[in-house]
Amino acid sequence: MAVVIVALALLSLLRGGSCQNGAWQSAYATFYGGSDASGTMGGACGYGNLYSQGYGTNTAALSTALFNNGQTCGACYELQCTNSPSSCLSGTITITATNFCPPNNNLPNDNGGWCNPPRVHFDLSQPAFTQIAQYSAGIVPVSYRRVPCVKTGGIRFTINGHSYFNLVLITNVAGAGDVQAVSIKGSNTGWEAMSQNWGQNWQSNSLLDGQSLSFQVTTSDGKTVISYNVAPANWQFGKTYEGEQF
Repeated sequence: MAVVIVALALLSLLRGGSCQNGAWQSAYATFYGGSDASGTMGGACGYGNLYSQGYGTNTAALSTALFNNGQTCGACYELQCTNSPSSCLSGTITITATNFCPPNNNLPNDNGGWCNPPRVHFDLSQPAFTQIAQYSAGIVPVSYRRVPCVKTGGIRFTINGHSYFNLVLITNVAGAGDVQAVSIKGSNTGWEAMSQNWGQNWQSNSLLDGQSLSFQVTTSDGKTVISYNVAPANWQFGKTYEGEQF
């Protein structure tokens, strides 16, 4: 009986994500987007309105060293301010990668070009930054590590585009969080690998109108989840459908 209880408890914990905590590493953090984080909406991951998509204000734009051409979009990190007693606040925050912090090659890496390669840098939303550091600090050293993403509900598939151009935005991914591969299947077709268009928008050029749609999603830890018949045969462009979860 005890074994069963322990197993169930572990399963419950893993529902928040099977990705394991990574080792602590060093980086720096700044902030952008204003006190309400309105300036963080949109972004290079394609999530659009971060409030309505469930990401809230605990988000960050990643430097080139972390962004990985958009494949790190959706990953979760735990951060704490370090080695700056006059600026740091106690505690940690967990953020989701939702944007890209581009390099500024007109400025030196240690004076304004914070996101220049090879720097590892988090440009946090202002509300996230001020949870771990004084606003006046501007930039602080941080320790960071990858952590599992904890989500409510299933993976969400928002279908945009038009016939022969199905552009599917994938959000609310638990576990590793960062989607690396997606396949789509119509009720009258086999599985077809989708291509990454930009951010977490995945593309299929097949005619899938009038078919129920299934999706296979693989994250960076190699785990895959299949959501069968997520979108019914009468699905519509611009609508969001909820599937299974890691």
